[in-house]
Amino acid sequence: MTTTITVAPRVEIALSAAEAALALLPAGDVLEVGVPVFSVPQDLPAGQAVCARFSGTTQGEVAVVVGQDLVDALRNSPLGELDLTKAVQPALEAAARKLGPVVLEPAQAAEPEVGLGALATRGEAVFVPLLEEGVVRVVLAMVAAPWPAPASARPAANPKARFDLLHDVEMDVTAELGRTRMTVRELLSLAPGAVVELDRAAGSSADLLVNGRLIARGEVVVIDENFGIRVTEILPPTGDRQ
Repeated sequence: MTTTITVAPRVEIALSAAEAALALLPAGDVLEVGVPVFSVPQDLPAGQAVCARFSGTTQGEVAVVVGQDLVDALRNSPLGELDLTKAVQPALEAAARKLGPVVLEPAQAAEPEVGLGALATRGEAVFVPLLEEGVVRVVLAMVAAPWPAPASARPAANPKARFDLLHDVEMDVTAELGRTRMTVRELLSLAPGAVVELDRAAGSSADLLVNGRLIARGEVVVIDENFGIRVTEILPPTGDRQ
């Protein structure tokens, strides 16, 4: 006899979201995805919840509860106190993308019980524990209204229709002259007058990035005493580049 186990669409999406978030969480431990539950877990890690709402083809909220060890490490960084919400935002964005084309609002920190409790009141929530040797270290929580079909069951979307949803979304545009890699020791030794050598030759074009993704190159110009970039090359999407 063959037994078929049917997984609810929201569970399938939540598991996929947890895998995506896990790859971007600033956690030093090796974690694995646990069994989803439908109420706030009793064994939440002591720490902070980072929550963000999203909208688009569906609306809802995604949250991650991280342990106090990560909270303390960011607070006492050698570079000064680092923002927990910004550190966790990429993981939240990766999780939210599993719901389809949505736009994530800036994340906010809250006490774990408060953050997850508020999320649970918004609809059919799913909570996915991330475990280290059976111990809950992180919890990912999601709620959506309505829950979309899993990616494997969705019909092919019209790319133009999906893009139209994002026309009014503001994005960070950055001009980059070059990059380098430094150790924490080297960063802490910087002082006024120090020279940092970049990986770009003098006179080379500058990169234009949107939300960290390279889209064009150009030359630096001066416009009314402000720096600007004159675009000289538009790059194809990442997947089309040779």
